[in-house]
Parts: sequence; C-alpha cells; structure tokens
Amino acid sequence: MQVELEPWTDADLVILRRANTAELTEYLGGPETEAALLARHAEYLSGGDAVRMFRIVADGATAGYAGWWEQDHDGAPAYEVGCVVAPEWQGLGVASAALAEVVRGALAAGGGRPLVGYAHAENEASHALCRRAGFTPEGTGVFPGDPPVSVTVWVIRPG
Repeated sequence: MQVELEPWTDADLVILRRANTAELTEYLGGPETEAALLARHAEYLSGGDAVRMFRIVADGATAGYAGWWEQDHDGAPAYEVGCVVAPEWQGLGVASAALAEVVRGALAAGGGRPLVGYAHAENEASHALCRRAGFTPEGTGVFPGDPPVSVTVWVIRPG
C-alpha cells in the first residue's frame, strides 16, 4: 500500500468534518463544534513552522490527517504529533506509515527538540502505534475536560 502525506489546504476542512464522529473522537473528548473545527482548520492553514498538518493519502484516496505542532513539554519546547485515520483504513498500516513520516519530518524540523504524543490511557491502538513509531512511555498525565482525560505520555528524544 502506498501512503503519502500531502500539505494541508483549504479544501481539507472536509477531512476534519468527516473525522468529527463519536467513533473517531472517543479518546479525544468527543466531537467538536463547527466553530472549533473552523478555528482548528484556520490554525492548520496559517501555522507556518509552528503547525504542520498533512492529508494522509493511501492508494490515492484520502485516509485521514496527521502532523505536528509546537508544544511545551516539561517546561521546554517540543513538537506534539498526532494522527487520525478513518475507520475503513484502520488496521492496514496506514497510521503507522503516516506517523513514521510525521516523526521523520518533525525530527528534521525540530532542531533537537523532543517529540511527544499523548495517548488516552485506555487506547491500546494508540499505544501500539506510538511504540511502532519509536516513542518511549515517560509517564502519565491528565488533560482537563469534562470528564478529565487520563493519558500516557510518549516521547522521542533526539540524539
């Protein structure tokens, strides 16, 4: 299977809308409002070096999105990485290939900063994806929300 990352464009708002389902946001706090989707899309478009988002294309079809963005981790600059793959593309290696490419790009752009991923404590698929991409678990955390979300903190430290 051929998996490629293509730069985010204005036409990619539809990808965010398609991924805004209970199934795909179960471990992310649930679906977002339309206003929140529009704000996130605008951030992806204008992020410059701070946010790099990509459309995942698998065998010529849009399969999801992935990227990295600036984040403070333990008081130091880091890049957080993330990946969302549509259900029909899950279990086929698409997320692994996309995340591997995101990791390569973020490490190249990062100037030595660590990469961090936050996976819901109960999301075994995300934990397996982080392991395959070369991340190491470095603890746990809690994201604010209603209810708060317990996460495992996965990190790649260059160098």
